[in-house]
Amino acid sequence: MLKVENITKSFGNLKAVDGVSFEAKDGEVVGLLGPNGAGKTTTMRVITGFISPDEGNVEIDTVSIRNNPIQVQSKIGYLPENNPLYKEMLVSEMLEFSADMRNLTKSQRKDAIDFSVNASNIKDVYYKPINELSKGFKQRVGLAVALLHKPKTLVLDEPTEGLDPNQRSEIRTLIKNLSKDRTIIISTHVMQEVEAICDRALIINKGKMVADSNVKDLNKLVKGKSSINVDIEGNNVISNLHA
Repeated sequence: MLKVENITKSFGNLKAVDGVSFEAKDGEVVGLLGPNGAGKTTTMRVITGFISPDEGNVEIDTVSIRNNPIQVQSKIGYLPENNPLYKEMLVSEMLEFSADMRNLTKSQRKDAIDFSVNASNIKDVYYKPINELSKGFKQRVGLAVALLHKPKTLVLDEPTEGLDPNQRSEIRTLIKNLSKDRTIIISTHVMQEVEAICDRALIINKGKMVADSNVKDLNKLVKGKSSINVDIEGNNVISNLHA
């Protein structure tokens, strides 16, 4: 289980994340939904330990990121929006290199690579240069890297951004298959993405979490509308969540 408790993060005078709290259970797909610049990526970077919160805490299976950051990071697979692959490498080389970075032993490595290749369905491109792959396959390779150490929590930042409809559908199917035995957090600014993948949606605007809803209830709220109005403690927030 992932537990996020009142995390806050500022950059100078900008409060990028302001008191965000939520929990995500094993086997649950939770979407962070909001416009660009809402604070979704900063929230994910705090959850994954890439940046430290000014306040608050993150726990995975009761392990605190403040007290045991390396242990928490070992439980998380992270695919950033920019998908930092070494494009001059073969896919096989990228996975071997990533296994080295994870300090996997020789015996662990074969099992880990076999698992991630099969889970992300990249067997057909395993010996191809990354720079020759379509963006959809590059996303799959990024997922394979994130899965190498068999994490129980996956954090995916805009995983289908820039993909064509077929590629988007394939990545969504992969994510749904992966969710059967792990917690998955995705960020998106597209309502369709939440409908296709998620069990719950957390709406974030200007660094604050303004709603936490299951997808069925959220659909009722936005049905027939191009925007959703959420009123929290007297502060009216309008987030344009275009499909």
